[in-house]
Amino acid sequence: MGVLNIDQFNFSTMKKNTPLSQVSSEALRFDRTLTFLKATLPPPARILDLGADNNFARIMRDHGYEVLNTDGDLDDHPEVVHNVDVDAVTAFEILEHLVGPINVLRQITAPRLIATIPLRLWFATAYNNPNDPWDRHFHEFEPWQFDWLLDKSGWDVRQSEKWNSPIRRLGIRPFLRLITPRYYAVDARRKIP
Repeated sequence: MGVLNIDQFNFSTMKKNTPLSQVSSEALRFDRTLTFLKATLPPPARILDLGADNNFARIMRDHGYEVLNTDGDLDDHPEVVHNVDVDAVTAFEILEHLVGPINVLRQITAPRLIATIPLRLWFATAYNNPNDPWDRHFHEFEPWQFDWLLDKSGWDVRQSEKWNSPIRRLGIRPFLRLITPRYYAVDARRKIP
């Protein structure tokens, strides 16, 4: 059968009948993100998802969310998130790409923020795609660093969760990825001044 990519994957039946060996790492990550989102902000909800329209925004729409996306460079124009009428802002693996994520986080006026970030791993260098200037991580956080960033930008973390990132390769680093948390998810609320 091969490995199911995100377009072939049925999120509603994964846990019941899809062997994990047949699911791509991206589909597993999306499933965990969707599960966290549904637990913290059940549909229907109106969401501003940071970044351009993407596969996960489509999945959120398929699961009953109304999703708006941002356009342009959030480092240059953090104000695009200000005064948008939504129930929450989602930032799924985008804040690590920004030079100044605190600027965007401070501009958000929505009452809730649900975000995921890849965690800094002691056995791997920061991600950098030399062929694409946007496909790189300026920051890779430890959980306490991300929590501190959220606190400094006016957010109170109410719930968090970590998960690993299994990949189908042999070797020491793939094994370490099986047992080491790679992603960190948070549900945060805007602090009342």
